[in-house]
Amino acid sequence: MAAPGLVVLVVDDELPALSELGWLLDRDPRVGQVLTASGGTDALRLLDTRDVDVVFSDISMPGLDGMALARVISRFAVRPQVVFVTAHDRHAVDAFALDVTDYVMKPVREDRIAEAVRRVVDQRERAGRPDDGGALGSSAAAPVEDETIPVELGGVTRFITRSRIRYAQAHGDYARLHTDAGSHLVRVPLSVLAERWADHGFVRIHRSTLVALQHVREVRMDHGRCSVLVGDHELQVSRRHTKELRDTLLRRPLVERRAGV
Repeated sequence: MAAPGLVVLVVDDELPALSELGWLLDRDPRVGQVLTASGGTDALRLLDTRDVDVVFSDISMPGLDGMALARVISRFAVRPQVVFVTAHDRHAVDAFALDVTDYVMKPVREDRIAEAVRRVVDQRERAGRPDDGGALGSSAAAPVEDETIPVELGGVTRFITRSRIRYAQAHGDYARLHTDAGSHLVRVPLSVLAERWADHGFVRIHRSTLVALQHVREVRMDHGRCSVLVGDHELQVSRRHTKELRDTLLRRPLVERRAGV
């Protein structure tokens, strides 16, 4: 039997935008039911009585705005996915920190909404719970889609994929993501990335450094100190994290090692 259609909650304080998005979602065959709310507080009242799979929410709303709503939802024991639908791109980096499924710019297009629904369905299937309310998660047996990360560059929001990130370094409450083409500062603590990407091959080698194992070329030992070579960069491994790295590498024998760790 096919999984039931998605139960979707649309949140927007502007009635025309609410109606248009609800109409577009209702046309999608993967959507089973569309509920609406005129603001964040109204949405929470509804979520208290109904299980939904995904919340499509505007951000700029009076009272409880979309960002605040997403923060509350992130604390749910079983939480619906969140898709932001907004006229502004300045919230994209903050949205990443909240683990939203997608970020859609207004004016909305039917093909873009269809893509957002596809991402919701993929996330739902990867969570291994196709028959209930879409708690976020991942299945080891399911293929993992590469994550898209919004970054700001020269006042413009661009997008990079997680697989391109070689390592990340802490900068206070921010993290700097290093790729083969450069680096990008995002408003996300390194501790959040470490927890979020633990199942995607990223390991902590220092309190301020997170490394993607797939990009580690060598592991070096020099007078009892450990380091890893990522591209052309040699990164120090703290004594505290050396054993953890060694145990991880023993479980991942494909990583090339110059010396045993």
